[in-house]
Amino acid sequence: MSLYAAATSCAQGETLRFHLLEGGGSILVEDVPTGRVVLRDTAEGDTWTLKVGADWPSSLYRTVLGDSSAYFVVRGSVPASPVLVAIPFPTWEAYNRPGVPGEGLYQSEQPDRAVKVSFDRPGAGPQVEEWELGLLRWLGPSGYAVDYCSGLDLHDGLDLLRRYRLLVINGHDEYWSWEMRDAVEAFARAGGNIAIFSGNTCWWQVRFEDDLRTMVCYRDAVADPLSRTDPGRTTVEWPSDPVNRPENTLTGLTFRNGAGCWVDSRVMSQESYTARFTDHWVYAGTGLRDGDTFGRGALGYETDAADLEWLDGVPRATGRDGTPPSFVVLATADLTHWRRYGRGGAATMGVHRLGAGTIFNAGTINWGNTLATDPILSHITRNVLNHLSHPPGPPQWEAIGPGRPPLDTPPLPIPEPRPAMAGPPATAGPPATGVPLTTGVPPATGVPPATGGPLTTGGPATTGAPPRTAAPAATAGPLTTGGPPTTGAPPRTAVPAATAASPTAPPVEAPSQPVALVVCENRLFAAGAGGVLSARDLSGQNLPWRPIDTTDALALAAPREAHGGPPAGLYGLAPDGAIRYRDPVLTSTPWTDVSRAPEHATGLAAADEALFAVTSDDELWHLPIRRLADATWTRMGTGGGATSLTAMNGRLYAIAGDRVLARPVDRHNTAWTDLGPAPLPSALAAAAGRLVIAAPDGRLYWRSLS
Repeated sequence: MSLYAAATSCAQGETLRFHLLEGGGSILVEDVPTGRVVLRDTAEGDTWTLKVGADWPSSLYRTVLGDSSAYFVVRGSVPASPVLVAIPFPTWEAYNRPGVPGEGLYQSEQPDRAVKVSFDRPGAGPQVEEWELGLLRWLGPSGYAVDYCSGLDLHDGLDLLRRYRLLVINGHDEYWSWEMRDAVEAFARAGGNIAIFSGNTCWWQVRFEDDLRTMVCYRDAVADPLSRTDPGRTTVEWPSDPVNRPENTLTGLTFRNGAGCWVDSRVMSQESYTARFTDHWVYAGTGLRDGDTFGRGALGYETDAADLEWLDGVPRATGRDGTPPSFVVLATADLTHWRRYGRGGAATMGVHRLGAGTIFNAGTINWGNTLATDPILSHITRNVLNHLSHPPGPPQWEAIGPGRPPLDTPPLPIPEPRPAMAGPPATAGPPATGVPLTTGVPPATGVPPATGGPLTTGGPATTGAPPRTAAPAATAGPLTTGGPPTTGAPPRTAVPAATAASPTAPPVEAPSQPVALVVCENRLFAAGAGGVLSARDLSGQNLPWRPIDTTDALALAAPREAHGGPPAGLYGLAPDGAIRYRDPVLTSTPWTDVSRAPEHATGLAAADEALFAVTSDDELWHLPIRRLADATWTRMGTGGGATSLTAMNGRLYAIAGDRVLARPVDRHNTAWTDLGPAPLPSALAAAAGRLVIAAPDGRLYWRSLS
């Protein structure tokens, strides 16, 4: 006896027809994740119709007739969860009847393999290893109620996806249509999140015919007739010519760099991931440290990976293979020895942004089947599901690495005196002229009100703003099932170590917490209280700092571009009030005196062809950058209690107490707006739509502005 379903999914309350190829008999329907039998019946004739109850949970089901099974999904008629789990029916059909000439897509280079296969036949279902079922059986007992869909529902499925916060790709999800990718990518760009607990993901492009009942995959551009008329739809690997749409532009990882263990599965049980960035929220509460191994047995039988480069022991995705520049490497595994068992390569776990959405990728097929016996993997999975399924809220600070260079760096020599720039001598302080402050407005007293919202100069905050929330936490406990994501860093007290400074950098003294940050030429520069200037690329990866020079700067600023006047580079505020300039190079180079700051200046920023300064007297000052030499500063208004200042896109940002403030760079006494909490005291920088802080806990954080 055998049967198949007329569709891979139906909604709650709908009917689903089954075709019986060898007569009827006793039939049952089982909820696959729970194993619960939901219906028993007797089928007669060559068809049987199932009436799905409106109260049946959205889930993966199978109808059993004799020794044959037909799988199908019941979709939620109304979403009962923010999480949607996709079942890879196209991949299940691709592996149906492997090696049977003209009937199976496998083996992939077999000359008489099929190029079209039909869903109107028995046999499609989980592979013998049941790659998908481990996660499905883990979800319910772990407290997660989720909705399900078929992979075919993602074909032109954006309307379905928009009803959910998180899409879960699970197990072995290898075969995708162009329309599936378009829908999933549009979902992410609009703010939807994706969790990929899968490997070999989105590797082959397929087309569907006959109202999605026939799947086409030639695996060969020469044989596929569309390669000449519609080359982008050619059914070859996504990165291959003439498609040239690498899957890792969506997933972050690719099987091109991955590995396969097809000969001896016992090898898989010996493999583990090595943690690379345990300050990241994905690891919160796990207790792991960088360099620890975890997930033994979870790698395989196929894995995906990113092309990596290593900076002082820290991996970073190169992007040469299509991996997005926002990709953050969280774990790695070297699987080059798998060439003896199938295909050598690597595995990578990481996370990246696609538009407004976040995508986590575990990079391996067997993740789900290891959850029940691996508490670390289980905890990471909870972190991912909780964080990515949580409703959108205010931007959160995320750790992006150590806030300072390693503590075991040797000392820098005392710098030589720097020559001053030729020109008129700097004045002793700001001139008395300029735009006066509005009379009768008292200066701000320091920390802005706790209620948040736009701040009026020296007055109370406007009402209606959200209540004040906590700053990024230095510690975090285990997440509760279904709860909100953590807002800070995992429980780490030590700064992740880097092994060496740049070969061209001078020796450096033991650095301390940065007192100033600035972004220039896509690099983040930090001035430390110990007199050290350090740099690292601006990235979500936990990259090491490179000590490059000495500095006594209390604040740093960098114009976005030069405007025919002074160059675009680093401007530093010295303790004696001098403003000094240096080129943003990664070698030692002189600082040159170019101007003077207002008296008692504590913060410096550059925007709109000008420098801005805040003072300990809570005043905000403006100086056109072309007038550096005469230091003719104009008083603009109050500083909002700011102790740290930066600028981006025509707006000033400040740390005031434990709050982040913002205001336009216009020359009026404009109100500061409260943007939310920040650890205090913190150095502040801004670039690429994000704020960056070096927090007192020794970590570097960033957050989006929206």
